[in-house]
Amino acid sequence: MNRISVVIPMYNEAQHIARTLQAARLAAKVAGLECELIVVDNGSQDQGPQIARNLGAQVLSQPGLHIGALRNRGAALATGDWLAFLDADIEMPQNWLTLLVDLHSSGQADVLALDLQTPVQAPWFAHAWQRRTEQANGQSTLAVQWLPSANLLMPREWFARVGGFNEALRTGEDKDLTLRLGKAGARLMAVSESVALHWGYECSWREWLGKELWRQGSHLQLLRSHGVSLRLLRFPLLSLGAWVLDGMALSALLYGVPHLTLVCLLISSLPALVLSLRQSLKHHDLHLTLQLWGLHWLRLHLAGAAFVLSLCHWNARRPARG
Repeated sequence: MNRISVVIPMYNEAQHIARTLQAARLAAKVAGLECELIVVDNGSQDQGPQIARNLGAQVLSQPGLHIGALRNRGAALATGDWLAFLDADIEMPQNWLTLLVDLHSSGQADVLALDLQTPVQAPWFAHAWQRRTEQANGQSTLAVQWLPSANLLMPREWFARVGGFNEALRTGEDKDLTLRLGKAGARLMAVSESVALHWGYECSWREWLGKELWRQGSHLQLLRSHGVSLRLLRFPLLSLGAWVLDGMALSALLYGVPHLTLVCLLISSLPALVLSLRQSLKHHDLHLTLQLWGLHWLRLHLAGAAFVLSLCHWNARRPARG
């Protein structure tokens, strides 16, 4: 590996893009690699594109495209042996490339990503939501079935082998790509020996709820792309079940059957509790368990709403920020 191309989709990220570009270039310098920075702008109305140009990045203007298409356009310009896909609000650590290239060179993985953390000033729900994906118990690497694309590193030939990102997907393009990479034989690894900082955390409840509703809109498209499977159907079915049980609880309350109301509400909260326990037990933190229980309960209901809206051909209009 001699040269790396860093592809960053962007929309109105003037606040973060300088930090993202500078950290990526520094990591390449520490690893002794040539670094090519490519920013694919989705029609920003702020100074983000000019900031990126001032820092030596190629800036390609591609307004109106889904995020997978933005990443593909950047990859088409890239000349590096390796491709890195970063979100525009991610600060990579100095040892990012040194660490991941060593893991690849030792034959442990083909496609890699670092765990993320939120800065200390983030609100509690952003911290808790990020912590759910962190590894614990001293485990620094974990083989996984799919990886998010907030930071994603792979040899160029693997990206070409699966044909890049699915440009029709509004969201979930990272899961789709890495599932296809796994099916093609690539070894996917999440790494927590070092972490990246996510500066684009949700600052308000409204933003968190809006992002989750948008993210959950990918389930139907993933089912169409990968075929019906229990793995892809599990979460939408759980979310629809939660809505049905809530409806039963409301009906029981209206008909004066309080015991049935409580039973329905208890049952509808169990999937969220199971998800919370699965993600928080490794941290041995009861407070985190309770926080994630509430957040997963909200997410289940948002997923059910998004799935029904997708069936009705509703499209959440959201610029591809990266």
